[in-house]
Amino acid sequence: QRSSRCGGTGPCDCRAVSGVTLTPRSIGAFIFLALVWGSTWLVIKDQISAVPAAWSVVWRFVLAAGAMLLLALLRGERLRLTAREQALAVAMGLFQFSLNFQLIYRSEHYLTSGLVAVVFALMILPNAVLARVVLGNRMSGRFVAGSAIALAGIALLIVHEYRIAPVGDGGVTTGVLLVIFAILSVSVGNLLQATTTARAVSVLPLMGWGMFWGVVASAIYAAVSAGYPVFDARPAYLAGVAYLGLVGSALTFPLYTQLIRDWGPGPASYNGVAVPVVAMALSTVCEGYRWTLLAGGGAVLAMAGLLIALSGRKAAG
Repeated sequence: QRSSRCGGTGPCDCRAVSGVTLTPRSIGAFIFLALVWGSTWLVIKDQISAVPAAWSVVWRFVLAAGAMLLLALLRGERLRLTAREQALAVAMGLFQFSLNFQLIYRSEHYLTSGLVAVVFALMILPNAVLARVVLGNRMSGRFVAGSAIALAGIALLIVHEYRIAPVGDGGVTTGVLLVIFAILSVSVGNLLQATTTARAVSVLPLMGWGMFWGVVASAIYAAVSAGYPVFDARPAYLAGVAYLGLVGSALTFPLYTQLIRDWGPGPASYNGVAVPVVAMALSTVCEGYRWTLLAGGGAVLAMAGLLIALSGRKAAG
């Protein structure tokens, strides 16, 4: 028997494409992540229909944090963090699991879920800029060119939103600004995960504690901005909380981490292109998103630009 690239011995049921080893498990994980994360944007719409957005974020991450920490406990992982590690978890909770989601949920009051997903895909740009400034990582010319094309496409989509919005409606501007600040917030959280301290901690405990501190921050904000806790007992709302907390957060974060280990961060990040495609398709079917030549051209430019930008990133194995 010979050693295979899939690990172990015997015949390999995978194949290598552009230096990436494809297995049924990794391909399935990629598709599953795209479908789940592409659908969460639409589920959020219902979550903010009867409950203040601030409290819906709290309920989502109460469930997600509990599931993450319980899974870490069952796997026998170290739950007790050092003071330095806990401080990192607090910062991650604030930027990645509280401020980011508070802004995203709020933005969907003004924009269709699909458009929010497309704009949010531009997260790769501030991620790269922060990595360049703080970590010294280089940006290729292809990445810069692709980002510029994606920005042009998203600009066309936003112009389309202004054209179909009621006269004098400033909601589009507000929604876009909220997403932009959410992108900046999550980029800080991603940068924190790249630190030496973060890499020394297992993913599940770090994410679990980060989500816990995110719940604390969000609960304080919700109490101040929206008053007493609000909950919706509708089956659809309960199912949405369970889907977002368990499937859209607790299950997918570890799965994506494993995909990064299998493919490398460069190839795995192409999920960021697949997600808005799924989100826009669902928005068209469920929200009645109105396509025009301008919107279609913008969407094509945005996705093409993201593909070019991602191909310009170093694919670490």
